[in-house]
Amino acid sequence: MGQATWETVWMTVVSMVAVAILGIILGLILFETQNSNSIGAKIVNWVVAALVNIFRSIPFIILIVLLLPATQALVGTIMGPRAALPSLIISAAPFYARLVQIAFDDLDHGVIEAAKAMGATRWQIVTKVLIPESSPALVSGITVTTISLIGYTAMAGAIGAGGLGNLAYLDGFQASNNAVTMMATIIIVIIVFVFQFLGDTVVKKIDKR
Repeated sequence: MGQATWETVWMTVVSMVAVAILGIILGLILFETQNSNSIGAKIVNWVVAALVNIFRSIPFIILIVLLLPATQALVGTIMGPRAALPSLIISAAPFYARLVQIAFDDLDHGVIEAAKAMGATRWQIVTKVLIPESSPALVSGITVTTISLIGYTAMAGAIGAGGLGNLAYLDGFQASNNAVTMMATIIIVIIVFVFQFLGDTVVKKIDKR
């Protein structure tokens, strides 16, 4: 049980970091290109939006199967916690990218215009205005996404990725041991509560409103 708990937490934290980075990049691309008059920017926006919508639409359990060849090539195995990472990241990053885009869209555009008027470069606007001012929404979004990731790790575990999902399925369901299944469920719920508490705490500390 301890090993399975560690595997679930490890998969969640590693994929959460990767999803946060990739999601912010994708969300920033969507935000920066959505109102551009440039043909190139419109093409980039269309391609990224299409990819985000496609991968958001594929059920996670199907995505795992579809990515088995890529997973084998990337991590050298299709079993264990490492094998779950590509599917976890690719499934959650598009979802978070949309949350990032929404967070940027909701930002007071007067703040951005003021930064432009003071001569700030585009990179300075992104790093000094856009991301800092949207940070409460970004943290709230990654908290919601992380909780979804915890559920995904349980599904991934059911097909051999390890963690509490694997334990609940093999040692619980298939062995007709309801105690193991219940204990794995309780631990997953506790992990969700911990991540939710941490996310809410960070949001309260950085929210200037």
